[in-house]
Amino acid sequence: MRCIVFTGAGGNEVVDLQERPDPEPGPEDVIVRQPFAGLNPADLQQRAGRYPAPPGYPADIPGLEVCGTVEQCGERVQAWQPGDRVFGLVGGGGLADRVLVHERAVAGVPDTLDDESAAAVAEAFITAHDAVAVQAALRPGEHLLVHGAAGAVGSAAVQIGVQMGARVMGVVRHERGRDLMRSLGATPIDDEDFAAAVAQHTAGHGADVVLELVGAPHFPGNLEALAVRGRMVIVGVAAGQEVQLPLLRMMQKRATLKGTVLRARPIEEKGAAVRAFEREVVPGLAAGTIRPLVDRVFDAADAPAAFDHLAAPGKTGKVLLRF
Repeated sequence: MRCIVFTGAGGNEVVDLQERPDPEPGPEDVIVRQPFAGLNPADLQQRAGRYPAPPGYPADIPGLEVCGTVEQCGERVQAWQPGDRVFGLVGGGGLADRVLVHERAVAGVPDTLDDESAAAVAEAFITAHDAVAVQAALRPGEHLLVHGAAGAVGSAAVQIGVQMGARVMGVVRHERGRDLMRSLGATPIDDEDFAAAVAQHTAGHGADVVLELVGAPHFPGNLEALAVRGRMVIVGVAAGQEVQLPLLRMMQKRATLKGTVLRARPIEEKGAAVRAFEREVVPGLAAGTIRPLVDRVFDAADAPAAFDHLAAPGKTGKVLLRF
């Protein structure tokens, strides 16, 4: 198989495209041949040596998701057969043209999605759905505030919130992002003084749910933007992870603060997240009422340039590698 390998910790000097033996499935695994692979901010953290793969996954091949055609099945696999198109989650090894994944960690790809679009789905939409619908328990009519709303996870969360009947506000920094929010049915909010903008757009109510995909710079503004009995879910901290948290204000707001990750969860919990996504999000993808966004596609041989683009601001949607 062809795969992206991190030969150590650092920057693009440790990124290499290599040939490795094809993976062999365990009894409950499938091997997926994928033409495209999705990049995620976690790959940048792993490249820097700050986010190692969980035990049981390749230590030097990054990648948190898979999308393609089942090529081989383990002896106890019942849900899938060769030729099925699937997408889902892995703890590592996803930046390759052959990926090993547990059968419970994938869902079927709707026929309406082509390979490129489908490759932009799994990590972004499963992360967003789990955070917004499960962890934060968003309800119809509530106000949802999404930071980093133009990115892959952010734009997925915006669409999921709109589909759930919430009133969605997306925090963006550029005109492309503002146009995107309007096209997705959300209200664009400028990053600067976002708490005041939230108060204005909600008539002083605040955001019932805040999805934080950026990190520390948005505190304590997030707490000011939060409604009484609001819920805040932390998913990304690329811009910083250390904050000062005014506990009295937390008490006054009767606020709930949660952090969440998908990568390190056991297969039982990952499988549950995938099944919830399959029930509640995949029908929208199939009908076209929810759409994955691809920002740019790079050839696998150009992976260093893809990582640079991933780290840069101004993206709208997913960055992919073409194998």
